Amino acid sequence: MRMAEPVALDGGDYALVRATIRVISESWREQPDLDAIANAVGTDPNHLHRVFTRWAGLTPKAFVQALTLDQARRMLDDSASILDTAYEVGLSGPGRLHDLFVTHEAMSPGAYKARGGGVTIAYGYHASPFGTALLMATERGLAGLAFADPGEEAKAFTDMAERWPAAAFVQDPAVTAPFARQIFDPGHWSHDRPLRLVFIGSDFEVRVWETLLRIPLGKATTYSDIARHIGNPKAARAVGSAVGRNPISFVVPCHRVLGRQGDLCGYHWGITRKKAILGWETGLVNRLSGFGDV
Repeated sequence: MRMAEPVALDGGDYALVRATIRVISESWREQPDLDAIANAVGTDPNHLHRVFTRWAGLTPKAFVQALTLDQARRMLDDSASILDTAYEVGLSGPGRLHDLFVTHEAMSPGAYKARGGGVTIAYGYHASPFGTALLMATERGLAGLAFADPGEEAKAFTDMAERWPAAAFVQDPAVTAPFARQIFDPGHWSHDRPLRLVFIGSDFEVRVWETLLRIPLGKATTYSDIARHIGNPKAARAVGSAVGRNPISFVVPCHRVLGRQGDLCGYHWGITRKKAILGWETGLVNRLSGFGDV
């Protein structure tokens, strides 16, 4: 199957898309038309349609449909069996043929207990389809990915740096730029060039994050299913805490964890951004399946 065309990476586009998603989320019961949405975000309807469709691979109307509760429940269909299959075939199974391929390792327990002591982490800010992305990397691979709204870059850095307070941080976007290109451009997703990750967390957190990596593009699962798959079915609440502390957003797809009834629940980087990522992925799945824009 031919790979989809790369999605345009434009931080300015996301500002408009974010505002559009907020308007849609607040007024979807009134089923606003394109003119009404464009008026609410202060732009021309044709411009909004063009930017939104280029960004998401979906029209604004189709994006609304992609975020309905019915669609969320379809994503959850057989969520337990999805993880069962993922464990059977591994991360390179056919269900992940067009997902972002990764290899990963966990930092030693000693380094985690030392709160990152002895570890040097390079960081940089980069444009992404979901606003400014803060990437953090060690010599062994990507260790962190966060998102920041305009003016909140320092807040995002503090949030991430506090996870490993004894680590040494060096701002070096030249180190993190290759990771950004590989992550946010599907044209660079290749089984032959996997993205290297390094997890810095407790043993329990690492097991949860490894399970998140097994949720395929276009699918979702629940906290309780994850708890069952790590061998602790009564630990759904603890799983929720570990999911919330996922340090490598988007790549480790915590956004694909939904409530049992299909509700979107919270997201550390904002529920609007979670909706944006899920809708963007729906558009990508459509293109990969040959459906094109809808």
